[in-house]
Amino acid sequence: MRSPYLKKQGNTKVLMVDDHPFVMLAGELHNSNSSTPEAMEASCRKAVELGMNSVIATLSWELIEPEEGCFDFSTVDMVIDIARKHGLKLELIWFGSWKNAQCAYAPAWVKKDLNRFPRAEMQKGKRSGRMEILGAVNYTTLSYLSEEACKADARAFHAVMAHIREIDSRENTVLMMQVENETGVLTAAREHYDLADRLFYGPAPAELVQYLKAHTENMADEVRAAVEEGADAGTWEACFGSVAEEFFSAYYVSSYVNRVAAAGKEAYDIPMTANCWLEQGKAGEYPSGGPIARVMEVWQFAAPSIDILAPDIYTPAFCAVCESYTKNGNPLFIPETATHAYAGVRQLYAVGRHHAVCYAPFGFEDIGKPFLGMSGVGMDLTDPALRTRQDAEEYRQITTALRSMLHKITPKLGTDDLQAVSSEQGREQKLVMGDFGFTVRMGVNEKEKSPGGALVVKESEDTFWLLCVNCSPMPFSSDPQKPYWDYLSVEEGYFESDGAWHTTLRRNGDEIAVMRFAEPTILRVKLFAYGD
Repeated sequence: MRSPYLKKQGNTKVLMVDDHPFVMLAGELHNSNSSTPEAMEASCRKAVELGMNSVIATLSWELIEPEEGCFDFSTVDMVIDIARKHGLKLELIWFGSWKNAQCAYAPAWVKKDLNRFPRAEMQKGKRSGRMEILGAVNYTTLSYLSEEACKADARAFHAVMAHIREIDSRENTVLMMQVENETGVLTAAREHYDLADRLFYGPAPAELVQYLKAHTENMADEVRAAVEEGADAGTWEACFGSVAEEFFSAYYVSSYVNRVAAAGKEAYDIPMTANCWLEQGKAGEYPSGGPIARVMEVWQFAAPSIDILAPDIYTPAFCAVCESYTKNGNPLFIPETATHAYAGVRQLYAVGRHHAVCYAPFGFEDIGKPFLGMSGVGMDLTDPALRTRQDAEEYRQITTALRSMLHKITPKLGTDDLQAVSSEQGREQKLVMGDFGFTVRMGVNEKEKSPGGALVVKESEDTFWLLCVNCSPMPFSSDPQKPYWDYLSVEEGYFESDGAWHTTLRRNGDEIAVMRFAEPTILRVKLFAYGD
């Protein structure tokens, strides 16, 4: 059996599992829910209830290598065994040197040896700083310039990947690995101890400068201007101006993560991702050096062993963030997002509009419970969507419908034959798919202001599959020679487990004059166009 891999299909990359395209309709577990069989069992049962086909779970360096060179893979075995028992696929997160820009999950033997494994000096001469994060006042993390820390992390990750290959290379339960979590440094844009200063005020790597100057087309305006106006050689400031400090951190963080990922791939070569805490404020107020979109080109240069850069989205600008993470050939992979009212519709949108490899709300175990906000960081608490929780039954219906349609969706990944719209883009949206299109009006009766969306798959020139949530779709002809159109058939129904379509209602007359769908509904629509 071949291990999972990424394959170019159309204008994107798709995840291939057993040589077939696979979309991860997933959820990320609360961080500690993969630490015991009881918690892992409960999370997997919830994932199955919600219709998911995958989960994202964590592995902790401190538990796997409690003493240097002594490995305990019991947690790895438990997580894989329980996911497999429930028929779920996995992405595993390596909580190594970084978790939320901190070193909380590094083993005690790493944390205690400050000489061998130095902490980042975010202020000259200080190994910790004051920043309230995750309930702690003192902020500290390993230095991204620590050779010993990088080597130790890479050795441990190599051992983990070798073990996963040994126990899972036939079953392919583990599809992907996330290397570290929300990397970077807080409180300042870069480290400030002696070695960091020498490197920063010395020459920037020539190959990096050349690469960035040749890849400015998709950069943010401020970043592009700094790169284009900068010198072709010289110090970081001379070459990169206002973005020099964040580029410096991004280069050394991504180089560190690349070494860890490369060591893992040497043992077991499956796709690997790196996620990020999104840009909010200035570098250091969010983790400077992490793979945010504005430094994507730095990461793509310095971390070729990372296959996908992935955003953790806890901001209202969901659609814009998705767009920014599909540049430079990077496929969309959402490992974390909020469980508020838009969670279900955002899954439909991410898969249909951006052909996402994965969509996963964080702490999915809480879907349907009162939304009390996050104890973590990086969430924009001004987001009005936080006022309303995601209805668990609606999420199950959307996920189940999407999953049943994957045999129709996956052949269209990377093509214009798969599209989607969301009410976050506006209350009325248009889709054009060859000779026909659809105008989608969001909101149905009492659900007028609730999230809505539609996913459309073009099966042939006149036949379309629609998944509608709280919206009203209306076809139109996009052929100027045949401006008039009519329905040939409209069927409502569902897909059997073997992929066969089962019609529950044949619509006509009044029922197609105005089609409004409050609940997630799958349609097969056949159209006809004609001229005068």
